[in-house]
Amino acid sequence: MKLLISILLLISATSFAQKSTEIVAQVGKKSITLEDFNKKYNEVKSQTINPPTKELFLEDLIRYEVGLQEAEKRGLQKDPVVLERLNQEMYKALLEKELGPQIQKIQVSEKEMQAWYAKNPELRTSHILIEFKPGANPQQIAEAKKRASEIFEEVKSSKRPFEELVKLYSDDALSKQAGGDIGWQSRVTLVPGYYEAAASMKVGEIKGLIESQFGFHIIKLTGRRSFENANKRQIRAAVFDEKRKQLFNDYFDKLKKSYSIKENKSALK
Repeated sequence: MKLLISILLLISATSFAQKSTEIVAQVGKKSITLEDFNKKYNEVKSQTINPPTKELFLEDLIRYEVGLQEAEKRGLQKDPVVLERLNQEMYKALLEKELGPQIQKIQVSEKEMQAWYAKNPELRTSHILIEFKPGANPQQIAEAKKRASEIFEEVKSSKRPFEELVKLYSDDALSKQAGGDIGWQSRVTLVPGYYEAAASMKVGEIKGLIESQFGFHIIKLTGRRSFENANKRQIRAAVFDEKRKQLFNDYFDKLKKSYSIKENKSALK
């Protein structure tokens, strides 16, 4: 009886092995086995709500192999663009392997969120923008600054509401109709110079000139939001991002010690 069971198991295993190595398509020099097909098809099924039929997926695999072999025949594996993409994929693969597990373990506590928010509160501002176009030359920037300075002097001395002055002078068409109000913003959503200036102000205070890539800003701080009312999801993401960056920094600080590196930062100026 035991011998019969052993024979049946052996036959079953042999049958399964033969079936798993059964070839479902031959594309030039490449054989696609049933085992390979099922593995890839099951991956696709687990990642999509509406997976293709097995017949359509097989056609996709055949096209993929035809494309690879054609690309190899044309020598694209030596193409600089392809090599650069390969380098990028290898870099990403290294980071996923070395840092991926650590990143998945990152935890963000309420206390850490509160500590981060104390230094990076959400602010509400209104502004007057005197813009200069991207690629503006020094003379055009100087002209914009001169105009911004004149407007700022008027803002400081005028008794008219800031919102009225916005409608008279601002080049920001989007916020102009709302009296310059750009809503609640954070360090994550504002350009650094604008945010730093606003964060140093008291509610109701007006400050200028603040330069950004968009032009010169005259800013009025209209609100500072408490932690209780802040966007917790955004705060958690910001803290998570800082922790992730620290992992990257620590990893590369250690890794760079194994390589000879020479920098010439003066060439950047």
